[in-house]
Amino acid sequence: MTRTVSVLSAASALPGPTVDNATLGRRLGMDRLWEQWVDAFIGTRTRHLAVDLDSGEIRHTLADLAHQAGSRALDAAGVTPEEVDLVVLGTATPDRLMPTTATVVADRLGIDGVSAYQLQSGCSGAVQALAVTRSLLLGGTARTALVLGGDVVARFYDLTADLRKLPPAEFVNYVLFGDGVGAAVLRVGEVAGAAALRSVFTRLVGLGREPGATLEWFGPIEDRNRPAATEDYKAIERHVPDLAAEVVEELLGELGWARDDLDYVLPPQLSGRMTALIVERLKLPQATEVSCVAETGNNGNGIVFLQLERALARLAGGQRALGVSIESSKWIKSGFALEGL
Repeated sequence: MTRTVSVLSAASALPGPTVDNATLGRRLGMDRLWEQWVDAFIGTRTRHLAVDLDSGEIRHTLADLAHQAGSRALDAAGVTPEEVDLVVLGTATPDRLMPTTATVVADRLGIDGVSAYQLQSGCSGAVQALAVTRSLLLGGTARTALVLGGDVVARFYDLTADLRKLPPAEFVNYVLFGDGVGAAVLRVGEVAGAAALRSVFTRLVGLGREPGATLEWFGPIEDRNRPAATEDYKAIERHVPDLAAEVVEELLGELGWARDDLDYVLPPQLSGRMTALIVERLKLPQATEVSCVAETGNNGNGIVFLQLERALARLAGGQRALGVSIESSKWIKSGFALEGL
C-alpha cells in the first residue's frame, strides 16, 4: 500500500471588499490614535468581513464561502465532484448545529454518496482536518478528498458596542479576525507537480491551562450575561511562540530533516505582529516565510489553507515546507510537512 498522499491544489474565498483599519475605526467610532495602535501593536492592516459594516447584515455564510473555495480547489486540481469520495471540514463557526455545513457544501458542489465529516475546533481544526483526511486516504477508505477549513467570526460582533468601554479580551477580536474559507484537494499516491503531505500531527497540551480564547454558542433560553467571544492576547503572546518552536522540532525530528533543509515555513497567523515574533523564535532564517494575516486578518480554520494556496504556487520539486498552527482555546499545537514532487 502506498504511503504517500499528495496535495493537488488549494484555493480560498474571502467575502466582500477589503476593510482597512481606517474604515473599521470609523465604523466603530474610534479615532486616528486607535488606528495607529492597531498598526503598531497588532500589525494587521486589512481584513474581509462577511458582515456589511453599514447595515450590519450578514452577506456571506460559511457555506457560501466554502462552496466558492471548494469549487475553485476542484477546478485547480482538474478534479470533478464525481471523483471526490471524502469531504472533511474544520470550523469553529458552523452556520447551524444541524445540518452540518460540511454536508450543505457537499450538496452545493454536487458531491453525494461519500463520507462527510465536520470537525469542531479553533485554528488547529484545519490541521486536524488534514490529519483525519490523510489517515482515511492511507487507510484505503477513499482515494480523493476535498478538505475545507474556515470561519465567519464577524457575525459574533456587536457593531453597536462602544469599544472604548470593552475589556481587552473582547476589544481585540474586532481587529484580529477576518472571515474566509480555504480548501484543498488531496489524493492517494505521488502526483507529479503536486506536494506530498509527508507528516501531520495535532496534540492537545492544555492540561491545567485556562482557555486563551472562547467562542460561545447561545441558545434562546441561555444566560447571555457573558461575552460571545474573548481572546487572551497576552497569554497567547507568552505561549504561542514556544509552542510553535516545539512543533518545528517535533516535525523535523520525526522526518529526519535538518533545519537547513527547509525552503518555506508557514507560521501561525494570529496577527501581523504576533507572526513576526513567532518567526523570530523559530530561528529558520533560510526558510522563506509564507504569511498573509496582515492582509486577510486571522481567518481561523481558513488561514492554513490560504497559506497553503500561496505555498503550493512556489513549492518546486524536492523543496520542503513546514506549516504550524497553534490553537489557544484549550491549547492545541499542530503542524504538517510538505515536499514538492
